[in-house]
Amino acid sequence: MGRQTILILDFGSQYTQLIARRVRENKVFSRIIPYNTPAKEIAALQPKGLILSGGPASVTDKKKRPLPDKGIFKLGVPILGICYGMQVITEMLGGKVRHTKEREFGKTELFIDDNRDLFSQVPGNFTCWASHGDYITKKPAGFMISSHTMNSPISSITHRQRKIYGVQFHPEVTHTEKGNQIISNFLFKVCGCLSRWTMQSFVKESIDNIKKTVGKKDKVVLGLSGGVDSSVAALLIHRAIGRNLRCIFIDNGVLRRDEPQQIKAVFRNMYHLNLDYVDRSKRFLERLKGITDPEEKRKVIGNEFVKVFEEEAEKVKGVKYLAQGTLYPDVIESISPTGAPSSRIKSHHNVGGLPAHMKLKLLEPLRDLFKDEVRQIGRVLSLPETILFRQPFPGPGLAIRIIGEVTRERLELLREVDRRVVEEIKKHGLYEQIWQSFAVLLPIKSVGVMGDERTYENVVALRCVTSLDGMTADWAKIPYEILERISNRIINEVKGVNRVVYDISSKPPATIEWE
Repeated sequence: MGRQTILILDFGSQYTQLIARRVRENKVFSRIIPYNTPAKEIAALQPKGLILSGGPASVTDKKKRPLPDKGIFKLGVPILGICYGMQVITEMLGGKVRHTKEREFGKTELFIDDNRDLFSQVPGNFTCWASHGDYITKKPAGFMISSHTMNSPISSITHRQRKIYGVQFHPEVTHTEKGNQIISNFLFKVCGCLSRWTMQSFVKESIDNIKKTVGKKDKVVLGLSGGVDSSVAALLIHRAIGRNLRCIFIDNGVLRRDEPQQIKAVFRNMYHLNLDYVDRSKRFLERLKGITDPEEKRKVIGNEFVKVFEEEAEKVKGVKYLAQGTLYPDVIESISPTGAPSSRIKSHHNVGGLPAHMKLKLLEPLRDLFKDEVRQIGRVLSLPETILFRQPFPGPGLAIRIIGEVTRERLELLREVDRRVVEEIKKHGLYEQIWQSFAVLLPIKSVGVMGDERTYENVVALRCVTSLDGMTADWAKIPYEILERISNRIINEVKGVNRVVYDISSKPPATIEWE
């Protein structure tokens, strides 16, 4: 029996990924697809159910409203519409939706009118999270009203025979008290799913797929960075094809202190992987000379990485596949749900960067997983916790944590600062609680006094954030004593720094990295 899948049609909601995660938390596999995916393509995927996400559009705007293929309602597959998704169901099946200036936003008391199906095992009233300015004024024929609020007489609709449901609130957010029960009811009571999407099952399934795809003779190359994504991908592929995997670790000169030695110790000595260590630090630093624009730095490092990787990959005989640690958020964010061009915040280094002339096929065993799921896979594969819970580190490395030109001297200074930041965060048991903690070398100097003498030295910014997935983040409220300890160590122990500042910006509007 194949993998049971719930497909989520994305209408551009900020919560779409959250829906996917809630489904997976119930041990059912979920996949996000564009809202306008043809019904024939959906049918070919044989989903157990469809969820229509929310979205910023209004179905009352007939010129701009995104609508799915009407054929989805003839597939005989259970459907749950959330917020805009419910309005789509109403509009396309003969009901009426009206726009009003009086939005229902935030926490709202929901009253249950029918406690079967979606509302099985939930109380008669509870707090839910609403966010809409459109209201259902007439339900489609054959549907019944299953809940209401004080402001909205139709907060959810049900067609039990066709197994089509709609809710005007967001069960996927934590603010909705019984949201997970509602999603669980849809998955198990309506769709008939089984809880069998586990990381153990994923490992077994992936190894089988890699063996089938690659075969016994073809070889795979993988650019190993030492981060959790590429490390888990390497171990997974190694489990499947053994020595036919060749990992290439490129020292680009903008890594942290002792990073190359740590990678070689783990993957060569502990796991016995084929690992080529390639030191091209001098070459990268020469290319970066005189460059101060952050996007230009990323391009130079990315392009140079590809060139070096190509040179090394061509030395491997019989190579047919390029493996990458691409994750599901990378895949989702590369596709606009509405087909409109997305604004580039900063370029990514590992998505879509395969040169055509290399003529290698892509192997991305983690492309269906979120970051926390990758860590669970790493645990199943017995990856050391030093790597498993390593904080994310950008592809361009320290180059984008040095504001201005990247030089060998500035890199050495930042490495010394960075080492002390990490040591203190780990010492106080905060490393795994914080998403990222690092220092940024600023392009300014400040006046100071050390040993009764005037100094004019560098300023570093300390950046520590908390986050679930890196898409949004808040600055970490680290105790003052710890911040004081970090500052004192940096100023007293790192020659050339006389001032430390703390970044208290959240994402958005700021990004986690400074460049």
